[in-house]
Amino acid sequence: MKDIRKKINLRTFFIGGLFTLSFFALIFRTFWIQYIDSPELLVKAKDTWERSSALNPKRGEIVDRNGQVLAYQGKAYTVIARLKPYPNDKKNTNYVSNPEETASKLAPILDMPKEKILQRLMRKDVDQVEIRPGGWKVPKETADKVKELNLPGIGLYEESRRYYPYGTFASHVIGYTNLDGEAKMGLERQMDEQLRGEKGSLKFRKDRLGNQLPGGVESYKPAKDGNKVVLTLDHQIQSYVEDALNQADAKYKMKSVSVVVADPNTGQILAMGSRPSFNPNAPKDIQNFTNPVVSAEFEPGSTFKIVTLAAAIEEKEFNANEYYKSGTYKIKGSPPVRDHNRGIGWGWITFKEGVKRSSNVAFVILGYDRLKKDRLFSYLQKFGFGGKTGIELPREARGSFDPNRKYYPRDIASITFGQGVTVTAIQQVAAVGAIANGGKLMKPYIVKEIRDPKTNEVIQEFKPQMVRRVVSEDTAKQVRDLLDAVVNEKHGTGQPFALPGYHVAGKTGTAQVARNGHYVRGKYINSFIGFAPKDKPRLLVYVMVEEPQIDTPSAGGKIIAAPIFKSVMERSLQYLKLSPDETDGHTTEIMGDESTVMPDLIGKNVSQAKQILGQAGLRAEILGNGKTIVRQYPSAKAELTKGSAVYILTVKDGTQMPNLTGKTLREVMELASLLDIQVTGINGEGYVITQSIQPGAKVKKGDKLAVTLAPKSTTGAAQPEGEKAKKHKEESGEQNIKTAN
Repeated sequence: MKDIRKKINLRTFFIGGLFTLSFFALIFRTFWIQYIDSPELLVKAKDTWERSSALNPKRGEIVDRNGQVLAYQGKAYTVIARLKPYPNDKKNTNYVSNPEETASKLAPILDMPKEKILQRLMRKDVDQVEIRPGGWKVPKETADKVKELNLPGIGLYEESRRYYPYGTFASHVIGYTNLDGEAKMGLERQMDEQLRGEKGSLKFRKDRLGNQLPGGVESYKPAKDGNKVVLTLDHQIQSYVEDALNQADAKYKMKSVSVVVADPNTGQILAMGSRPSFNPNAPKDIQNFTNPVVSAEFEPGSTFKIVTLAAAIEEKEFNANEYYKSGTYKIKGSPPVRDHNRGIGWGWITFKEGVKRSSNVAFVILGYDRLKKDRLFSYLQKFGFGGKTGIELPREARGSFDPNRKYYPRDIASITFGQGVTVTAIQQVAAVGAIANGGKLMKPYIVKEIRDPKTNEVIQEFKPQMVRRVVSEDTAKQVRDLLDAVVNEKHGTGQPFALPGYHVAGKTGTAQVARNGHYVRGKYINSFIGFAPKDKPRLLVYVMVEEPQIDTPSAGGKIIAAPIFKSVMERSLQYLKLSPDETDGHTTEIMGDESTVMPDLIGKNVSQAKQILGQAGLRAEILGNGKTIVRQYPSAKAELTKGSAVYILTVKDGTQMPNLTGKTLREVMELASLLDIQVTGINGEGYVITQSIQPGAKVKKGDKLAVTLAPKSTTGAAQPEGEKAKKHKEESGEQNIKTAN
């Protein structure tokens, strides 16, 4: 009995001790969890019931001066292929069970080789893969086609990507974003801070299945979309540049060719393009592209003589009727300077004749002998050489001119006619723009406004900025007269660039390519810079052709640059409503000089709109039979000339096509923008005589319009193109041209 009690007591003691130890262990563990592990466990718990998400902003649009979208952020999709069944998928249906068939069906839609897709689908080391054509996401149209196939295991993940609707159009200016959305070039890079916006965040509580709990939002910071960047570029003028570049690129071989169109009065860049080019929609294929207009340094040749000439006139060292002996100019201890006709020269000629013939000797006498180094270099600095212009484009170069550097006498003499010094195209545009506008060096700029992406209100506006006055108005006028003689008088080197009916002034340039301190035989840079109308310039156009591969490379300016210049200048002047006056060779501006501002008419009724426009001195052309204004062109606050016609739309859909007969190309473009239709064909020049969409026909967004234009007759009516006009077009190389898509 005692043994039994002893065993019972022993068990009781053991069990009691076990419970006691367990109790103390529980207390200790509770203490440890509450006070020792508490911070770490709290973090883990929050990870379980809380979720944070980054909210990505929408990258801002880049648009031209009239609102034409050049770059935007749109929906895009990644094609996902599930290679193995999901663990809980008992039917084993939601995966790629037949890679061969799947690859065959996807290949034509994704525009990828079947073998490349099959290689991705046959991987054994992963559960799923992404199929990215060209390493890129696919647009919605492609995604919809993939979805229609309803292929097992193929899904779509919605993202976004950058779209450039016109492809290579102004690509050097706009730039691009890479596959990861990083801005890599052009305005995309330069204006990245404005375009990229700010990321937002969302923190909320969830259940064990990951669903957001009611009222579970802890914090929310909305993403701020990127701003809209409005450029000074004009889509229509840029299309003329692209057309001319495409034609030259297809016809001739050359290292590169660039064109710039500017308003010399404001410094605004209206168009800028180069070849070779690239498609920003395929960033994987882009390699080491920069914008040669701002980044490439080159010897300018004779276009640089404009600055030497202006300095000599300003300093009273130039007399147009004074004679000098052309041919050769000797510098003690250095090789002589020779004229371009093998140093033979033209005997004793006037300085005006020397300017027309682009005599190197004339400019050495003016710059080296008379102005001398200090005064010459002072003017080169005033005109902006040796420094950046400050245009809103990355990687701008300064050129090699440095007034503090030691220059030998032969170097100074060479600089007077554009050798031994390098510049950039944008420096040339700014400097010659100062001659065109009356002596004011304007800062070139390409960004017009920054606008709010939601309200479209102007956040920041960029206005014309005068850097300094470089010469007097009288000096600028004298230089313009001499440049007019270069283009329009006998013996002028710029005669191939003359435009019948338009008063063009300008200067040619031919420079040998320098490499490693030596000039390369047979390699040239040909250029021409000109403006029109001569005494009241509206446009300045610069064309530069690098290393043309033609029978006579030194004649590349006449052969290649001249057709480019004439096409761009003539079509742009017509677009700006400047018509040729064939009786005296001058241009007549159709509109008056008094300016006004376009009012905001959206939401107002037709009678109110008419009254407001009448007070502003503008003519209303009403489209549609509605009662309220839904769209207008131009947009509010646009600067116009009094007497201009403006267009107001009163219905959103089903607008009737107006009669375009007698309208200018610019008016056609304005109407097309308002109606959301595309002008895909332009034949002839002058005023509309036929249109592909008949007056009164209903038009919808995206419809295509072609027009035929012809000059006005003496009675004022537009007439079909005559034999004389046709002959002129054939001689000038003008062809029927389609606008860029």
